[in-house]
Amino acid sequence: MLRTIGFLTVLGLVSALACLVPVGCKAAEEILDPAVASKDPDFSIQGEYLGSWLGGEKSALGAQVIAMGDGKFDVYLLKGGLPGAGWKRGDTRTKVEGRREGSATALTGKNVGGKIVDGVMALSMGKGRAELKRVERKSPTLGAKPPAGATLLFKDGAGAENFVEGHVSGLKALLSGPASKEKFGDYTLHLEFLLSYMPRARGQGRSNSGVYVHSCYEIQVLDSFGLEGASNECGGFYGIKEPDVNMCLPPLVWQTYDVEYTGPKYDAAGKKTANARITLKHNGVTIHDHLELPRATPGREGEGPGPRALYLQGHGNKVQYNNVWILEKR
Repeated sequence: MLRTIGFLTVLGLVSALACLVPVGCKAAEEILDPAVASKDPDFSIQGEYLGSWLGGEKSALGAQVIAMGDGKFDVYLLKGGLPGAGWKRGDTRTKVEGRREGSATALTGKNVGGKIVDGVMALSMGKGRAELKRVERKSPTLGAKPPAGATLLFKDGAGAENFVEGHVSGLKALLSGPASKEKFGDYTLHLEFLLSYMPRARGQGRSNSGVYVHSCYEIQVLDSFGLEGASNECGGFYGIKEPDVNMCLPPLVWQTYDVEYTGPKYDAAGKKTANARITLKHNGVTIHDHLELPRATPGREGEGPGPRALYLQGHGNKVQYNNVWILEKR
């Protein structure tokens, strides 16, 4: 995510530390392995739920349950379904609080009540009631094979040598922080990423990284599951554009970015004559369509002609990457 220099760096560090140690001063543990996370009973409750209001006119209803640590949850009810599958930005979004009480999780909100038991959410609102079941969505491009002519930079533990400061995790994934040794011009990019489970962390301290195309335009990577989807959250371009819809899945679910990138153009005198453009699919859903990038985002290089490296930002957390490949456009 965002890095700045000078005075703003100090402010950013203070903010990040505040996010990492929320109320109660409990350390924001970062869990990289689903098998370890499953020992926390909150882990199996967080996630997405899908169902409908029952009785009268039935209407689809989605819910995103965010683990906030110590048996507490933020729950968002989404009229029409889940993001990218019925619900879209601007549709009704209702917040409900959740608290785990033994084998059940109680849900309370304005004119809304209910509970979650064994992966089923039961809700009541006035005379209406709804039932939703926990679902696990999978990106349709997960595991996409590189086409002929593509450069496979990393997959399943092999290829860390293709990066400067490349390190492999216990899950045989590439840890955030490296830049590709090879440089590229215009290209198609596919990569997969795994956000860490950090229920006690907040804001920019919650599984923070970034994908810098052309080493200067950052696609935000952050555990912003269930949030509105701001320009500094997952899929956004800081200060330029928020994603059309927040397609961030829960932490420790493999996600995909599929990118069509065209770099900026310069004349012989070095003057920029055309801005870079990007189309981005997050988990198979287009969240930026031929977006024009008028400037670089903070934290890496300024704008300039290509070719340039791909940088997977390290920003204090250990986001994991896999199946990273690039097909240059000739």
